[in-house]
Amino acid sequence: MHPGSAVRQECLEKHGLSVTDAARVLGVDRQTLSNLLNARSGISPEMAIRLEKAFGTPAREWLMRQLDHELAEAMHKADSIDIQPLPSAPDEMRERS
Repeated sequence: MHPGSAVRQECLEKHGLSVTDAARVLGVDRQTLSNLLNARSGISPEMAIRLEKAFGTPAREWLMRQLDHELAEAMHKADSIDIQPLPSAPDEMRERS
């Protein structure tokens, strides 16, 4: 799930805010918030801080949700990423560590 859906449910709906009202609370323009809510943009570190200050959920939690979403999206494409693993390091290199 895109974290914008969680913002809509946990912040706007929970507090009975319209997009315009929530944008005003967050100190961003309506289009910026709309882009997040409609999965056209993600949660930036600055937006995470704004969400924490306004609604109490820690910024780190918002950023982890964003990271989880981005990783899930990338994993859907993982089979198309053609990478050959490096061979194991020689024993002498391991002994130096």
